[in-house]
Amino acid sequence: MSEVQVTKNEDERRYEAHLDGALAGFAEYQLTDELIVFTHTEVDRAFEGKGIGASLARFALDDIRAEGTRKVLPICPFIKAWIAKHPDYVPLVYGVRPSSATD
Repeated sequence: MSEVQVTKNEDERRYEAHLDGALAGFAEYQLTDELIVFTHTEVDRAFEGKGIGASLARFALDDIRAEGTRKVLPICPFIKAWIAKHPDYVPLVYGVRPSSATD
């Protein structure tokens, strides 16, 4: 199986996943000065079960973390659930307080 290729399409305000050259899915967002608001994620039925959604979420959140300028507001149920299953991304979420736990 080919590897999922994810890119940021700033003109369309979405992250896009391609598999074998075909658009397999996307995660739409809106920007404010301080936030990136994920509004909708969609995977084409022909590509379901191939890790497209997970690839989109991981790439987008890693991109946001690397930029370091915005927090995430996950209105999209898929992105919200994905973050909940991957707690290392929770600090990116708007309104989440940094952990005060000490090692």
